[in-house]
Amino acid sequence: MVKRRHWLEQIDRHWSRRSILWLRGVRRTGKTSLARSLPGIEYFDCELPRVRGAMEDPEAFLHGLRGKRVVLDEVHRLSNPSKLLEIAADHFPTTRVLATGSSTLGASGRFRDTLAGRKTELWLTPMIEADLADFGDTDLGHRLLHGGLPPFFLSPELPERDFQEWMDAYWARDIQELFRLERRASFQRFVELLMAQSGGMFEATRFAAPCEVSRTTITNYLAVLEATSVALVLRPFSSRRSNEIIAAPKVYGFDTGLVCAHRGWTSLRRDDLGHLWEHYVLNELTAHLQNAGLRYWRDKQGHEVDFIWAPRGRPPVAIECKWSARNFNPASLLVFGRAYPRATLLVTTPDARPPFTRNYDGIDVQFLTLNRLVARIAGADRRSTFS
Repeated sequence: MVKRRHWLEQIDRHWSRRSILWLRGVRRTGKTSLARSLPGIEYFDCELPRVRGAMEDPEAFLHGLRGKRVVLDEVHRLSNPSKLLEIAADHFPTTRVLATGSSTLGASGRFRDTLAGRKTELWLTPMIEADLADFGDTDLGHRLLHGGLPPFFLSPELPERDFQEWMDAYWARDIQELFRLERRASFQRFVELLMAQSGGMFEATRFAAPCEVSRTTITNYLAVLEATSVALVLRPFSSRRSNEIIAAPKVYGFDTGLVCAHRGWTSLRRDDLGHLWEHYVLNELTAHLQNAGLRYWRDKQGHEVDFIWAPRGRPPVAIECKWSARNFNPASLLVFGRAYPRATLLVTTPDARPPFTRNYDGIDVQFLTLNRLVARIAGADRRSTFS
């Protein structure tokens, strides 16, 4: 069993803060394998009727697990999962509980209490750079085309049928059991279109007609995709300047493999790599920041910066994603830099080895690899200032 070191460390860190940890992530992202790789764990699969029966009396069930490390896999299968977790947090504080599910804790009506103040939450994203090393395959092109769901990544052949089976299971197991949406064809058509247009500006009215539903229904579909981590929604960064976009979000599919599949790509051309690199960088930042404070920036003249990290009380960090530093056009970054002179301007690219700085019209732009970007961002997230 592969030990995903980054995520195991994150679990221990979260358990040091709270006794209850909610581990969420899309289907087949590896939640069960990660949970079962924890040392000294008591594992319970809540899909099994006998396991659910044993939990009907939560206090009696937890009494025998006092002081242990416990995994409650697919805990939303319980009739009242929040009650068991609440009792664990309040009355068995020495018991460390890892509960898994596909959606955010409050997304489903099964959870009558979101356990605010009693739990922490960890978003298990598709595979990040640390995972590639753990799995023994650092071929970035393979990761971009096959995606970051471990079984698909490990497949020697392009898993096209597996992508469709994943979509079918997502509808049957996550959507129907958690949200009970109707009109499967409309929902799946929306997902297909969203994946094919991944990374673009989102306008609900553009999807309503081809999906044969109302604009309100499309907005509801997007909320479901966001709650289940299938869509990553970035809101615009703005200080309410008159020429800035302030409302329209950008929406990304959660995984490069499914984006490629819905675009019909069975191999990658050089022109495809920049678009997928942007998705990969977003996934890496999401894993390390848990999406805290990530936005994008665009003005009404069409200047756009891929990502803005703007934690409260700190100058913004503008991040452009480029497959190569050659022929980089700094125009959008410079417009942003002039509007926000305290901002840090970064370009992350695989060929920035070693990192370097270029000065454009008196404004410094720093070029660095993704691992160095993450080290700086994650380090700054733990400090009060960015340096």
